[in-house]
Amino acid sequence: MKPLSALISTALLGSATVAAAQEAADLEPLVITGTRMEQPITETGSTVYVITREELERHRFDFLVDALARVPGVTINQNGAFGGQSSVRIRGAASTQTLVLVDGVPVNDPSSPGGGFNFARLDPENVERVEILMGPQSTLWGTDAIGGVVSITTRRPGAGFEGDVFAEYGSFNTLRAGASLSVGGEGGDFRIGINGIDSDGISKADEDNGNSEDDAYDSLSLNAAGGLNFGAAGRLDVSLLYTEADTEFDSFVFGDQGNVGDGDELSETEELTANLRYRVDALGGRLSNLFMIGYSDIDRSNFSDGQPSFSATGERWIYRYQGNFELTEQHRLTFGAERDDTEANGEDVAIDGLFGVYEYRPTDAFTLTAGLRRDDHDVYGSETTGRVGAAYNPNGQVTLRGSWGEGFKAPTLFQTTFFCCGAEAPNPNLLPEISEGFDLGVDYRTADGRGQVSLTWFDIETENQIDFSFALGGYENISIAESSGIEISGRYEATDWLALTADYAYVDAEDGAGSPLVRVPENTADVGLDFVPDGPFSGTLLVRYNDSEPDPNGEVDSWVRVDLSARYTLSRNAEIFGRIENLLDEDYQQILGYGTPDLSGYLGFRYRF
Repeated sequence: MKPLSALISTALLGSATVAAAQEAADLEPLVITGTRMEQPITETGSTVYVITREELERHRFDFLVDALARVPGVTINQNGAFGGQSSVRIRGAASTQTLVLVDGVPVNDPSSPGGGFNFARLDPENVERVEILMGPQSTLWGTDAIGGVVSITTRRPGAGFEGDVFAEYGSFNTLRAGASLSVGGEGGDFRIGINGIDSDGISKADEDNGNSEDDAYDSLSLNAAGGLNFGAAGRLDVSLLYTEADTEFDSFVFGDQGNVGDGDELSETEELTANLRYRVDALGGRLSNLFMIGYSDIDRSNFSDGQPSFSATGERWIYRYQGNFELTEQHRLTFGAERDDTEANGEDVAIDGLFGVYEYRPTDAFTLTAGLRRDDHDVYGSETTGRVGAAYNPNGQVTLRGSWGEGFKAPTLFQTTFFCCGAEAPNPNLLPEISEGFDLGVDYRTADGRGQVSLTWFDIETENQIDFSFALGGYENISIAESSGIEISGRYEATDWLALTADYAYVDAEDGAGSPLVRVPENTADVGLDFVPDGPFSGTLLVRYNDSEPDPNGEVDSWVRVDLSARYTLSRNAEIFGRIENLLDEDYQQILGYGTPDLSGYLGFRYRF
């Protein structure tokens, strides 16, 4: 039997852990694409965590946000399960300062006040891979990348003809099902997948506070991707991800815990992300050219007691050229230009950007990357950001790495147009938020390939943070935020069929006055056991810990949650899978006043052909 590292992903365990496991299994080293130039993970210099398709299938997550919760330094806050607003904070930065990409297209909601992204509706069935780039990354990706980047790659066609169908049923009358079909050949390929979830849900407002009304959730997602091969003339690719969802939620009730209680509220949302890419090589393959048009759109309508209460629309067009030029074996250059056109609720704004990233490898053991970017905002003028990363691999067991970078976030359309409370106009003096951060890390892999550990120290400072002021009647730059800490991740394969994983993060996040930042726990950790013995059965036990954290309305207590997932292979094509969540029936909250599911279970069947 192959060692466990050849059978399952270790992607959540640090910037070099995956590469170590794959090298031990004689596989190709994992290549990171979110850094703009394809690099083995041991050469990026930055801290990068990767969630692979194998990881998602092993844990059987219903929502992608549950997989992100395992990443050290990432904080998840959700105001109620099954479709509740889900935010992702990286290293203490605000959730609105996390840039989210789907197939390279920014999908942050331009119609929301802070321009953040709601992860609640992302179904992992549509996802092939996730890369999380920690720290400021605006040199690579422009605005919004203050704390980091979550880069999501959707499912792609395979070779030949293949497909699958699955169905899952469980607690809270939850039904999840889907099907996909893929075909590929020399001339091109195509894949389409459709899946959905329907659940009675639980009360968004915690039932322990007397809230007994369940808040239902149902969604339908369509993922399509395909391409045509033109030989030396290049390849044309298209991909699309569409989701529509109805989410029931609860009302603002002043005085209740978290100011939330039972109510008849409904949100209807449609989201679309699509892109068209053409790639062609020149100069004997030394120069790769990518031309891309990307589009994202969101349409939200809220109802209260059956009557319309709020609506918002937003869309974003991305026009991008990127070139990757291999000057020599030691020198590579990535360069490009892009335009970002954003519109929300009748207002629009544009940003033009130019960027370049240079890689120098004087020896096989040392890699240095440096980048520079210039963005021109049609309201706020120009912003220049830089980035440097270095990685040193003295041998196959050790990687030393470090990076420094800058980030910025332009004020959103809402922040530049909204005013109230006696103000006569929006604040004309808003400035972009800016950040500067660095990290230093070391990765160690045992000689036999069975063990690895990663340690990272980071520090980020953000200035000109934007917040709402009732006194001003609009938005203003009032805050400074600082965060620093450590991230530790490790893995040890006790046998060919049993492995132990562990992740820990300490984040010290404060504002300029020295007060802790809200919804950022100081300590988070998880421990997992992966069982992959010979035979049809495999499983994973996961224990997660979240420290107490400040909330705008009080404090959220610390909690521990235990989950168990398993799979039983019936044949080469068929399997039964299931999971038990919150095995110890922990009573906990992620946001003050909002409930989470009690002990619950799910059982499913999948057939591949």
